This record gives sequence, structure tokens and C-alpha cells, in this order.
Amino acid sequence: MEEPLVPKEVFFTHGLGKHVTRLQSFELALRDAGIEIYNLVRVSSIFPPFCKVISKKRGLSKLQAGQIVHCVLAESSTNEPSRLIGAGIGLAVPASGEQYGYISEHHDCGMTESRMRDLVEDMAATMLATTLGIEFDIDKAYDERKKIYHMSGKIIRTRSEVQTAEGDKKGLWTTTIAAAVFVK
Repeated sequence: MEEPLVPKEVFFTHGLGKHVTRLQSFELALRDAGIEIYNLVRVSSIFPPFCKVISKKRGLSKLQAGQIVHCVLAESSTNEPSRLIGAGIGLAVPASGEQYGYISEHHDCGMTESRMRDLVEDMAATMLATTLGIEFDIDKAYDERKKIYHMSGKIIRTRSEVQTAEGDKKGLWTTTIAAAVFVK
């Protein structure tokens, strides 16, 4: 029987691209992120048990051109001048290595980088907190809930990877991406 495909490592990256066409602006965003030479397969939001976060440089060194690579990818595009766009990835890692964590992805318009960072971390941490049975008030601000999550001892780390940009002044397509890229 074949061993199940469960990633052992993940790295995070982000990118920005601008071009006359939307597709080519996406390609340039992938290039900026360093992941344009892979066949990317979008997956959902589970951070595998025992998975380690590694540097982008180390992760890229383990991949080869044309390889099918699984990733959680957020993407946002616009051709409206000065429109603020963003793409973000959040991560919440449980204290127990045997427990899975969560990766969130979000794309939006009009959201600053700091708001996007807070939102994607909040989304991932809240998803994990609900599976771990951590009691919290959803109406409280994320900063307050973040303290509860960490004080519970069940969530040890959160992080985010975000790219924001304003739409090109001349109307070129502008694309932002953020990705969590899995490595075997």
C-alpha cells in the first residue's frame, strides 16, 4: 500500500504582479513569490500534524521545475486605478504535534496590510480554537481572543503572510498573492 501524501514541511511566500492582462499579472505575482515554475494545486486549510515551517529558500531548494506542488493560495486582482487589494494566509499551530492546525486564506479589497494580517491569523486561530474546545467570546476583539488562545496552552503559534497593493494608476491589472507551499 502506498504511503499517504502528508506534507512534512511548509513555507510561506507572497508576490505582486502588474501587466496589461490579468493572467500575465498573476504570472508575474507568482514570479515575485518565486513559485512560478511549479504546477500549483490549490488545497484546503489543514496544517498537517508534525509539519514544520521552513524558510522559503530551503523550501524552494527541495522543489524542481514542473513539479506538482500543493499549496493554500490567496489571490486578488484589479484593473481599477488606486483600488486597494490584498491576499493573505494565516496559520495557527497547536501545542500538540499530533494535532492538526489550520491555515486560512483570504482576499479582499480596501483592507490595509495590518488589518489583513490580523484577519487571517484570527480566522486560522478561531478555526483551531473551536476544534480544541477553547472557550472564547467571538464578539471580543482578536487581540483579546489571541491572549485567551495562547494562555490556554493549546495554541502555541500564529503567523501571517500578506501582500497588499494599490491598483496601477494607468489601469494595468494588479495581482497580489500569498501562499503556504507544502513540501513532502
